[in-house]
Parts: sequence; structure tokens; C-alpha cells
Amino acid sequence: MGGTTSRAGGSSDGPGAVSGSRKLESLDDAECRRLLASCHLGRVGLINQGEPVVVPVHYLFHEGAVVFQTAVGGLLDPANASTAMAFEIDATDAVFHSGWSVLVRGIAEGITDRESIARLCVLPLRPWVSRDHHRWVRLWPREITGRRIPKL
Repeated sequence: MGGTTSRAGGSSDGPGAVSGSRKLESLDDAECRRLLASCHLGRVGLINQGEPVVVPVHYLFHEGAVVFQTAVGGLLDPANASTAMAFEIDATDAVFHSGWSVLVRGIAEGITDRESIARLCVLPLRPWVSRDHHRWVRLWPREITGRRIPKL
């Protein structure tokens, strides 16, 4: 009876309730980088016209940086947006009430030199939306952190 109340106002007792004995674990840098290299869909967060915005992107973790494509002149084009960006990936398991997330904070730059673009074009990264002009963007990490809620 008398279970604890979550922020959303629901009780923690009953079917699907999670034991309070588990602790949030910090992921080390090597594990964060391994997870970044294993996924290909993440979210970019930035401030646009004074408002926070989060946008999904198809990406690669290449040579220590997050690399993705965006439309020239679009929201994520470093020429138009704040170059300070955050990037996040995660996974959850609803059955075991577990999951992890990795957060990258850093500076984004447009990739313009032909040699770098030629090397990137052979990698398995293709935009999901067809457009005539794409800008390659590289997010250099200033900080990479991660955390995990272990399985029950």
C-alpha cells in the first residue's frame, strides 16, 4: 500500500513497478565511443532563434567525431545555426526496465574540402530524404558522457 509517487503522479507499486535497488551507472569514455560507433540514428540538439530544437539524424561516428549530412541552408547547417550542438543516442528495453544513453557536446563545422568529402562519400551514410544539395557536418566532441540503467 502507500507506494511512492512518480513525477507524473502515478504509483510505483503494481504491475511493472521497478525495484529501487538499481543504481544509474556512468559509462566510461571507451564504452560511450563503442556505442556511438554501433548506432546510426541519433538526435542533434541546438538553439535556433533563441529556442531549443532537437532533430533526428542519420549519422556515423567517424575518426572520433559525429558526422551527418544536412540540407545546405537548413536548420542544422553550421553556416546558419549555432555551432555549439549536442548529440544524443539511446536504447531502451521496456521488458527489463533498462537502457542507456550517450550525450556528446561539442562544436559543429561544415566540411568543405574536397578530399574529406571524397573520403566521406564512400562511407555507408546516406540521407533518408532526397535533396539536390547536402552539406557534410562534423561535430567535434568537447565532452562525451553516458549512463546506463542495468537490467533487473
